[in-house]
Amino acid sequence: MTMMRFLILAGLVAMCLSPNPRAQIVDQRVAKAEALYADFNDATAAIGTIESGYAKAFADKSLEQWKQVEKRSRRELNAQLNALPTKGLSASDQRAVKLMRAAVSGGATTGSKTLHCSDAHRVSLRYDGLRGALYACFEEVGNNLQVDGKKVTRAEALGKLESLEDPARRKAVFMAMSPLYEAINGKDKAGSPYRRLIKLAAEHNAAKRTSELASAAGTVGAAPEQVERWLVEILETWRQVSADQQIEPWDYRYLAGAASRQLDKVISREALQSINARYYRDVGVDLVQLGVIYDLDPRPGKSPVAYTDFARRGRELNGQWQPTIARVLANYSSGGLGNLNEYIHENGHAVQISAIHTRPAFMDWGDTVFVEAFADVPSWNTFDVAWQQKYLGRAASERDNLRALYSGVMLDVAWSLFEIRMLHDPAQVPNQVWTEITSHYLHIVPHPELSWWAVRGQLVDAPGYMVNYGLGAVITAELRARVREEVGTFATGNERWYPWLSEKLLRSGAERETSELLREFLGHPVSPGPLLENIRGLATTTARDGARRFDGTGSWRGQ
Repeated sequence: MTMMRFLILAGLVAMCLSPNPRAQIVDQRVAKAEALYADFNDATAAIGTIESGYAKAFADKSLEQWKQVEKRSRRELNAQLNALPTKGLSASDQRAVKLMRAAVSGGATTGSKTLHCSDAHRVSLRYDGLRGALYACFEEVGNNLQVDGKKVTRAEALGKLESLEDPARRKAVFMAMSPLYEAINGKDKAGSPYRRLIKLAAEHNAAKRTSELASAAGTVGAAPEQVERWLVEILETWRQVSADQQIEPWDYRYLAGAASRQLDKVISREALQSINARYYRDVGVDLVQLGVIYDLDPRPGKSPVAYTDFARRGRELNGQWQPTIARVLANYSSGGLGNLNEYIHENGHAVQISAIHTRPAFMDWGDTVFVEAFADVPSWNTFDVAWQQKYLGRAASERDNLRALYSGVMLDVAWSLFEIRMLHDPAQVPNQVWTEITSHYLHIVPHPELSWWAVRGQLVDAPGYMVNYGLGAVITAELRARVREEVGTFATGNERWYPWLSEKLLRSGAERETSELLREFLGHPVSPGPLLENIRGLATTTARDGARRFDGTGSWRGQ
């Protein structure tokens, strides 16, 4: 172990052992509630781990035993919270009580998997039921597509759109996803499952008097209308700097996939974990020491969407800190640059929650848009030339990397704008809304007869969620710029990265409003400026390296 690494690890240990005065519990009645809340969190995290299919038991308890713990701790916690005074608590205790009440306000964790894709046609289903049925379509239909007489998953099909040189074969793969398009949105008629869902989602948001957009806007200190303007500005900037030619939707990922086609062969399925571990170790994170649980092999019934969650939340137990255990779930039957980028993103979530060290009420992620943004701070480096050279042994050009990165970001921004507009007026026709956005800003040939937008599970699992990716890119660019200012570049490693971010940004969990924490960390309000500057970099590299034109046959032509 180098002296630098020893000092960093020693600093992390000291940081974990030292309490944060702002998060201290003042009222012992609140302390009792938080002990019950920690038990409740232990149970819900364990239930989620078992029900994901990872194991039949966790921490020496079965699913049924953990459900009993959850039921008991929820009952006792509610009683304790109800007995607390409404006045006289410190500001920190008041926030703790508010967060605990919100966390236990729903029903018990059931993990029901009784709904199937076919149930989405039942007009009697209400909001949560329809969400569940449509999400099942991504596993039942999306993971059982047929291409050339062989079964492929949605993720594999999207990967083929990046790699297949023959445009006719790309179109065939694109059309092979039609069963998923139709499972989600039928024939785009008023009674389609998605159109019923988006109407219910708008009613749900109105009843709650909030939405994903409002929450995300609050995190960056902007009005929802301003966020929508930012998204349009981002797309307009892309429209101006990207090739001014119309391309078919089945060619969009191929156009963006030059970097993947050059590098996929050197990123095997087995290499994903070693590359990821090496990179995080170089920025001060020992994933083995953190004890991250990995569930990466495909299996029937498994979530079709990659995610990271707590397997166990950190807490004080018998006078000692019991650290968080993060759990990463994904479905990787192959390697490749796209899977590596996603995997490093999910590990970004793991290192975030592993850094949290605070009282039980605040052992939480923070605002969703910040969570998604932070995970991309390390993962965007997979499209950096120096990163690729160090960790893969070869690199794509800067131009190909920028196009790969920001083509993906633009899809996220387009989906964000799509959901905002659909939720604003659910009577609109989804395919028309998507076509207007993608044809104007992404130069994609209109195909309003196809619901080709319906390839993201988040669109049905949590309508409105995509803004956390679209707006999240704005925050990511801001965070990356700030980190470089303070600790230097981290594309090829920087052992100060994790200790510094843990102390300055991550450790406090939900002690404060994320908007307050973010503004203090950046030193200014969030702005799309850094992201727009990065996107404009594509025009600079194109001008420097020479423009190329995609001829639609899988070939590039110089200009």
